[in-house]
Amino acid sequence: MTTTPLPHPHRVTPARVLRSEWHKLRTLRSSWIALGLAVVFVLGVGVLMGTTYTPDGGDSDMDTVILVLYGSILASLCTVVLGILVTAGEYSTGLIRASLTAVPRRLPVLWAKAAVFTVTVFTAMLATALVTFVVAQLFLHDTEQAASLTDPGVLRAVAGNAAGTTFLGLIALGLGALLRSVPGAIGAFIGGVMILPEVLNTLPYDAVETAVRYFPTQAAGVLGSATPLPDAASPGPALLALVLWASATLGSAAVLLRRRDA
Repeated sequence: MTTTPLPHPHRVTPARVLRSEWHKLRTLRSSWIALGLAVVFVLGVGVLMGTTYTPDGGDSDMDTVILVLYGSILASLCTVVLGILVTAGEYSTGLIRASLTAVPRRLPVLWAKAAVFTVTVFTAMLATALVTFVVAQLFLHDTEQAASLTDPGVLRAVAGNAAGTTFLGLIALGLGALLRSVPGAIGAFIGGVMILPEVLNTLPYDAVETAVRYFPTQAAGVLGSATPLPDAASPGPALLALVLWASATLGSAAVLLRRRDA
């Protein structure tokens, strides 16, 4: 008589890897500090914009969602740092060796980190953006910047703002896994993602100008606007560009993770 063996109680499964990465993220003080600062920046700047807005202040022609969620620029820096700490931070502390020992196939660790980071950051940023928009509109209801979430393009832009912030952090997470150094990944993000497009914009070539529109920070800015931006990509291609940038950095990190020692 044969019996079916019971599943091993400590077998590695995708759910357990996800649970492990979620436990790491929520128990690190740096995670709460970075995410908390991102929330404070978006909400604080949004309320400040609403309470101090005047029609003659030069912002009357600015997109309402961009105006209200202007703090997402600072919030993106926080999510970028958080993304780098999620991957490169483990290499700096040596914890990555324990993670890869527990999960010998390695790649599930990277995918779990990316998934947990994406869901956590997008959920927090979307909730913050919605609250910030509603609160700011309490002060803007009798101005030309008055808007509702049901207005054309507004809800899409609010969600796009959260998505753009999340994708920038996800790209940083990939850079952290690729370079395995917190200072190196921060430097690469600042130089390659933030500064390089501005340098390229100085070149007098139409092809370069068109290409720069699809760089991460430029594409993220498009997603957070309820109205079309001049000389910018449309939301659909901008979102696709962010997906491709994130896929490229994570894919490169995955290849090196398989080939290099921890």
